[in-house]
Amino acid sequence: MPATFMDVPWSVLLILLPLIGGVACFLLPKLIKILGVLSVSASALAVIGLAIQLQTHGVLRYPVGGWGAPLGIELYADGLSLLMLAMTAFVALAVSVYSAGYFNDQQQHRFWPLWLFLLAALNALFLSADIFNLYVTLELMGLSAVALAALSGTSAAVGGAMRYLFATLLGSLLYLLGVALLYHSYATVDISILSQQVTSTTIVWTATGLITAGLALKTALFPFHFWLPPAHSSAPAPVSAVLSALVVKASFYILLRLWLEIFDQVSETAESLLGLLGAMAILWGSIQALRQTRVKLLVAYSTVAQIGYLFVAFPLASTAGINPWHAVAYLALSHALAKAAMFMAAGNLLRFGGHDRIADLDRVVQRLPLTVAAFALAGVSIMGLPPSGGFIGKWLLLQSALSQGRWELAIVMIIGGLLAAGYVFKVLGRAFTQAELPHEAKTVPASMEWTALLLASTAIVIGFTATDIFTLIEIGMPFGNSEVTP
Repeated sequence: MPATFMDVPWSVLLILLPLIGGVACFLLPKLIKILGVLSVSASALAVIGLAIQLQTHGVLRYPVGGWGAPLGIELYADGLSLLMLAMTAFVALAVSVYSAGYFNDQQQHRFWPLWLFLLAALNALFLSADIFNLYVTLELMGLSAVALAALSGTSAAVGGAMRYLFATLLGSLLYLLGVALLYHSYATVDISILSQQVTSTTIVWTATGLITAGLALKTALFPFHFWLPPAHSSAPAPVSAVLSALVVKASFYILLRLWLEIFDQVSETAESLLGLLGAMAILWGSIQALRQTRVKLLVAYSTVAQIGYLFVAFPLASTAGINPWHAVAYLALSHALAKAAMFMAAGNLLRFGGHDRIADLDRVVQRLPLTVAAFALAGVSIMGLPPSGGFIGKWLLLQSALSQGRWELAIVMIIGGLLAAGYVFKVLGRAFTQAELPHEAKTVPASMEWTALLLASTAIVIGFTATDIFTLIEIGMPFGNSEVTP
C-alpha cells in the first residue's frame, strides 16, 4: 500500500465523516437522502481503511492533536473494536438503504441528521481509549437514540422514548459516579494506565458496582429491561433495528472492555451474579416473547433474552479452558445482524397490512416472500441452529459451561434455544395459513425486502467465517491466547 494511504487517520475520519454529513443534511435538505447514504458509505470505506492499517501494524493508537495519554485524548483500535466498527458499518448501510424507502419526506428530514450523529457517536465509542470519553460518547449516543425512538410522534413512541431517556440518563449518572471515584483514586482515566494501577480496594469495588449497574441498565439486562420493549417496539422499524443491533451492543462493549482490562480482579461472586441475571434474562425474555401478540413486541422481548447470553459468559471466564469471550463477540455480531433483519421484516409486515398483529398475518408469505424468508433466516441464528453465526457463538458458550461443570447454565441456554424456536415459529406459522389477504394491503418497496434478507443471510454466512473472526478479535485483546473449539 502507498505510504500516503497507510498514513491516513482513518479512526478520525470515522468520527468526522458522519458528523459532517449530519450537519450537511441540515444545510442542504433537498439532498438529504443522497448526503445521508454517501456519509454512511464513506464511513464504511473508512472502516476498510482502518482494517488494512490494523492488519499491517497491529494495535493502533492515534493521539488527537498530537497529545497522547494521559494528558491528551487517544483513539484506540484493536481487533474487538474493529469487529464492532465493521458490524456497525454493515448494519448502518443496510439501515440507510431501508430508511430511504421507509420514511416519508417530512420524517426523512428529522431522521438523517439524528442517525448520522448517532453513527458518529457509535464510532467514537468503539475507538475511545479512556473511561471519560466513553461517558461522553455514551451521552451523545443516548440522546440521539432517544430522539430517534420518538421520531414517529405517536403517544406510544413518545412514552417509550421517555422511559428510554430515564434509563439512559440514570445509567450515565451511575457510570459517571464510578468514573469519578476511579479518577479520584488514580488521577487518570486512561484504560491502559488504570489496568496497571487498579488494585482491590473499597473505592474500586464501589466504582465497579456503579459502572456495572449503569451499563447493565443501558444494556437492558434483566431486571433493568423495563425500558427496552416499549422503546424498541414503538419506534420506527429502522430505528428499532439500530437500537437493538447497535446501541445495546455499545454499552455492553464498554462493560466487556472494562471488566477485561480494569476490573479483572473482581470476585467470582460478582461474576456469578451477572451470570445469574443473564440466565434469568434468557428465560424471562423468551417466555415474554412467546406471550406477545404483536411482531415488534415479540422481537423486542427476544432482544432481552438474547442479551442474557452475553452475560452468561462472565462466570465462565474465571477458570481456564474454552474462552467464552470469543463466543460473546460472535454472539454480539450474529445477534446484531439477525435482530436488525427481524425488525426490518416486522416493519415490512406493518407497512403491508397496517399492523403487526400476529393473529392477522395470514398468508402473508404469498405477498412478502422475501420478508418471510428474512424473518425465518434471522430466526435460525436467534435459535442457534447450524450453520448460522448464532450457532457458533452459542455452541462455544455451551462448551465452556459444560467443560466447567456449570450444568445449570448449559440447561438454561438449551431451554432458551427451544423457547426461541417457539416464538419464531409463532410468527412463521401464521404467515403460511390460508386466510384471505386484506384488501387494504400496501406495496412494500423491493429495497426494504432485499435489505432485510441481506442482513439475515449474512447472519447465516458468518457461521462459515469463525476462524477469521477469532483471529481478528485476538489482535491486542487480553483474551487472545485461549483455547477455541469451533
